[in-house]
Amino acid sequence: MKSKHLMIVFSVILLLSLRINISAQSNSAYPIVDTGQQTFYNNTNEISAPSQGELFYGQDAQFNGNQPSYTDNGDGTITDNVTGLMWSQTPDLNNDGVIDADDKLTYYDAIEAAESLTLAGYNDWRIPSIKELYSLMMFYGLDPSGYNGSTEGFVPFINTQYFEFGYGDESAGERSIDAQFATTSVYVGTVMGGQSAMFGLNLADGRIKGYPIDPTPMDPDGKGYYVLFVRGNTDYGINDFVNNNNGTITDNATGLMWTQNDSGEGMNWEDALAWVQQKNNENYLGHDDWRLPNIKELQSLIDYTRCPQTTNSAAIDPLFNCSTIIDEGGDVNYPFYWSGTTHINMVNGSNAAYAAFGEALGFMQDPFGGNYTLMDVHGAGAQRSDPKTGDPDDYPYGHGPQGDVIRIYNYVRLVRDADVQTSIGDNESTLPDGFVLNQNYPNPFNPSTTISFSIQEKDIVKLAVYDSLGREVEVLINNEVESGFHSINYNAESLSSGVYYYSLTSGGLAQTKKLLLVK
Repeated sequence: MKSKHLMIVFSVILLLSLRINISAQSNSAYPIVDTGQQTFYNNTNEISAPSQGELFYGQDAQFNGNQPSYTDNGDGTITDNVTGLMWSQTPDLNNDGVIDADDKLTYYDAIEAAESLTLAGYNDWRIPSIKELYSLMMFYGLDPSGYNGSTEGFVPFINTQYFEFGYGDESAGERSIDAQFATTSVYVGTVMGGQSAMFGLNLADGRIKGYPIDPTPMDPDGKGYYVLFVRGNTDYGINDFVNNNNGTITDNATGLMWTQNDSGEGMNWEDALAWVQQKNNENYLGHDDWRLPNIKELQSLIDYTRCPQTTNSAAIDPLFNCSTIIDEGGDVNYPFYWSGTTHINMVNGSNAAYAAFGEALGFMQDPFGGNYTLMDVHGAGAQRSDPKTGDPDDYPYGHGPQGDVIRIYNYVRLVRDADVQTSIGDNESTLPDGFVLNQNYPNPFNPSTTISFSIQEKDIVKLAVYDSLGREVEVLINNEVESGFHSINYNAESLSSGVYYYSLTSGGLAQTKKLLLVK
């Protein structure tokens, strides 16, 4: 919490120093860390970056959000510089240098271990929620599902430059993909016909699924999970939704704006990307910068206190309208939603990640009679993947060991970055027409970024950079400039990593935006 409080204090000091009143300012308590996906894909293979208007434009790699940034504290802990969370560095609980089945804990043992843990001088460690743990998920990982033998060539879904990782312990009879990590997010329904479950994160195959928290016939002593402990920023993962009463919902915690309605129909991944471009061409709800959310943005919308079994609703805040569907069993349910993130496997990029806001259904086969039973196998709130294209009828009993239903035609909910408007002092007048300060790109950056703005009339303009204490660190422009569009390349080589702000003032009015320098 200390780093969070300091950031709030710094921001307040900055705003007071500049006498800026900000409306629609996003709360930094829940910044979504980017997926790390930088590669572009069509329905199967890697492609070069598509341009606006082309097929497959608008996928995950097209957008750079809060880029991952970590600090190795040298004491067995890692600080996430984006979220403010501090993590234990390794699931090697035995400290024997090997991550194997002996390091796994049952759900209840993990909770108990956190309560008694002292690490790096701190004793306020906890088991993370699924939203906290998902902040570490990196979608440059390769899903090795179906592969056996050596893990050489596998790429886990976590940054192994900072965190230690181990696949399943095959010498103990586990599969290589048995790298499920425990969370405190217990499903409010049941899975597998009545099991209590928690949402675990599999950092080997890149999925969120419901896993048993109580003993089962397969695991009479309880299933074991790897554990990463966390501390700090207890607000992380808590949404702060505001109904804008114009068909949009803003989450002040993440700084994202969402459409209140979804697409109303399912579509394959290519068509979903094209549909987003169509809505932007229509200036849908007054905006032309909607995008298909990446999977981590989409997962931030899930309300893990809700599910069809318990609340007779989708796993989303009731401010949102969620379409209903008739599921594979003929019952009323809620859709899966596409993300722009490709779920890469060992062969190609033929699948994309989705979030289940309805039940994560699967066809479980009776090992004796051979009959299939459709049931909620992993819980509303799971994150799985579907083929980007194809015919769902080709998968009459789903796919994988739990028979995950394959829909392919999934729904879409649009997202964009929420607007931040500024004014100076008590002057609440709007900015002059054409007075626009654009968000720098890239952001985060190291060490250079481009800042651009436009003004309608020739005027005296000051463009300056400030640190988190509101101190002016560099003046980029302070003179009369012509009307029109202006762009400047800003090199911050002399500055250290951190949060900065740049402000454009002219005619007694100002706009301010955030810079994130990561070295």
